Amino acid sequence: MNSKFIIAVDAMGGENSPKKVIDGIINFSKNKNDIFFKIFGNKQIIEKNISNNLNKDNFQIIHTDEFVKDEDTPLMGAKNKKTSMWLAVESVKNKESDIIVSAGNTGALFVIAKLNLEMIEKIEKPALSGLWPNKNGMNVVLDLGANIECSEKNLVDFSIMGTSLFKALFPNEEPKVALLNIGSEASKGNEIIKNTYNKLSTLSKNINFKGYVEGNNIMSGDVNVIVTDGFTGNIALKTAEGTSNFITTELKKILTSNFMGKVSTFINMKNLKIFKNKLDPRKYNGAILIGLKSPVVKSHGSTDSIGFSNSLSVCEKILKGKLIEKIKENID
Repeated sequence: MNSKFIIAVDAMGGENSPKKVIDGIINFSKNKNDIFFKIFGNKQIIEKNISNNLNKDNFQIIHTDEFVKDEDTPLMGAKNKKTSMWLAVESVKNKESDIIVSAGNTGALFVIAKLNLEMIEKIEKPALSGLWPNKNGMNVVLDLGANIECSEKNLVDFSIMGTSLFKALFPNEEPKVALLNIGSEASKGNEIIKNTYNKLSTLSKNINFKGYVEGNNIMSGDVNVIVTDGFTGNIALKTAEGTSNFITTELKKILTSNFMGKVSTFINMKNLKIFKNKLDPRKYNGAILIGLKSPVVKSHGSTDSIGFSNSLSVCEKILKGKLIEKIKENID
């Protein structure tokens, strides 16, 4: 086990858990022998879902009857130190695991992580980052809601961390950083944005800074590390999710509303599957709280086993890509 990466899994968080969590682990673990799972939750229920589909040498179940409920406030969720979420985070704190992933209560996870895991030196605030598709591949976008207000230093730190994350996830691609703004001209934006622009322009050694990007160009592929404060980033994320859902729902209605639509659907089935796959949120599941000395991954609470499996893939890439080491090198 010493040569394996160890992922601490909160098995009890999110909808349809622990079944979807265990199914996600089983799906992810096929043909993998270098990942070990510490699974935190109700042992009796977890064992029923594991059956004989997971190699016994690749996991350990740590039993607890307690778990953070979705309706709990962040502080309520953080009060109980016997929950599966707390114990999973604590195992990372105690160096018993390398990374923690949970599909549970987002606010509680962040509070518990901040209480247990130290910040990387010189970084003041952690940022919630996520994967976002573009025309050429993938974006890393941050902050998506961890910090409502951000200073220039915070945004510079986010740029450095976002660059490091992109390198860890996509080692064969070049990270290109941009600040999300209301225009592309240097005069646009508030004072914090403009001052951050000036600072990033002087950090060409560690950051490939491309200037501003507007919301309608997030998916253009011209840049792939997009930096903003958590208030703006969360609104952008929710808007994109809602737009994607609207498009797929309305398209489905149109294509199945009459005979000709159904015929067109049948003829274009292959292309429609490609389109649907491109917008499938499960492919981009796994938000990362970065800035702490140990990485924390948040799986969407309503995702299924495929989505959770993809969040485990994010964990693997973070560990193998040495994310924390890259952040420390760049922040210095």
